[in-house]
Amino acid sequence: MKIYGRFWVKKDSKNYLGLGKVGLLKRILEYGSISSAAKDMRMSYKAAWDDVDSMNNLSSSPLVSSSTGGRGGGGTKITKQGELAIEAFNELEKAKIAFCNYFDNIQTLDDLKNKAIELQEKIK
Repeated sequence: MKIYGRFWVKKDSKNYLGLGKVGLLKRILEYGSISSAAKDMRMSYKAAWDDVDSMNNLSSSPLVSSSTGGRGGGGTKITKQGELAIEAFNELEKAKIAFCNYFDNIQTLDDLKNKAIELQEKIK
């Protein structure tokens, strides 16, 4: 048997960070544009903007900042807090992989149960 899982972070009962939202942050970091990031993820600009707005509102400080066009043109940047969000979620993903790997080679439901009890005792 193999164990799989997916983590996401809620704040104030709202989805704050998850694979999709962090993927969006990474693409904004890469492209410097919400529009380009959304296009790369095959999502609408509105959906991407709503995700950014939601993350910014839930965070203690914005994860993404935008500037309007002008002489040098506008753009979107990931803030230090946004970089921290990406790094923190990446570490959470590593912990998830370690958690799932802990259960490798489970053969029976009894083994699964006993390994789960063993893990709970270790992290108390």
